[in-house]
Amino acid sequence: MYRPKTTLEQWRILQAVVDHGGYAHAAAKLNKSQSSLNHAVAKLQSQLNVQLLEVKGRKAFLTEAGEVMLRRSRHLTQNVQELEFLAENINQDWEPEITVALDLAYPRELFYPALKAFHPQSRGSRLKIIDTVLTGTEEAITDGWADIVITGTVPKGYLGEPIAELYFIAVCHAEHPLAALPSPIDANELLHHLQLVIKDTSQSPNEKQGWLRSEQRWTVSHFNTAIELMLQGQGFCWLPTHTVEQHIVSGDLVKLEIQGSTFRKLVAWLVHPNPDTLGPGSKLLSELILAHRQIHNECAEREQRPEEN
Repeated sequence: MYRPKTTLEQWRILQAVVDHGGYAHAAAKLNKSQSSLNHAVAKLQSQLNVQLLEVKGRKAFLTEAGEVMLRRSRHLTQNVQELEFLAENINQDWEPEITVALDLAYPRELFYPALKAFHPQSRGSRLKIIDTVLTGTEEAITDGWADIVITGTVPKGYLGEPIAELYFIAVCHAEHPLAALPSPIDANELLHHLQLVIKDTSQSPNEKQGWLRSEQRWTVSHFNTAIELMLQGQGFCWLPTHTVEQHIVSGDLVKLEIQGSTFRKLVAWLVHPNPDTLGPGSKLLSELILAHRQIHNECAEREQRPEEN
């Protein structure tokens, strides 16, 4: 079994000498005698049989070999620090891993600012973000496999906080036959055209949402795939406005005005499947998501809704 020749304390002393520009300043910073630092670095060089520092005047400078060794030593001491921090977090019930089930319809630009704010406070917790759709999102709640769920529906027996209002609209290519029909389009006209559907991520999907009457249906796993197909002239699809807005503005896709159902409104909710056992990391991330919800809602008040366009 390999036994290290050096200690972490020796590497920390070397780092301090370099970072503070010499033995005197490093000794004051570490509250140690200058002679003890000199001895520690000298012993480190002797054990490695490599010269790491050379003194010029009153300052110590790294050799080329010292630069390489110092850089690698920083990874070593950082890893040890994170390992000890993780042990402390576990003792304080801070979760080593947090799982978020994120409904595909929820705009990522609303979620990412919360992640950015969470990272420096995350204490090294790993974050697992799983894209889910429809029943698959509900199962993350009812099966309890996620710590935080952002969903379009709150199952019976659970509570949620509303965090955004989303709008789904029917769209197709500007040259698709449906785009040439006079508005509003009779919903029966849709029966004769290819419908693109986003795949439910559940193992046992329950098709209880949306218009699914077309006999010709292609199922895809992501909004981007549906958009790419429509840009090729294939089919129509109900999609969140934020995913197709730029293509509508460019004129590549058009919004279909359908009699009785121009758009669908969806409220996104933040749900804790197991609120009684929610860890401090999950609580912090939830608070940041809710904080950014307030920012979004203030902005949303100044924007027009789809039906007002």
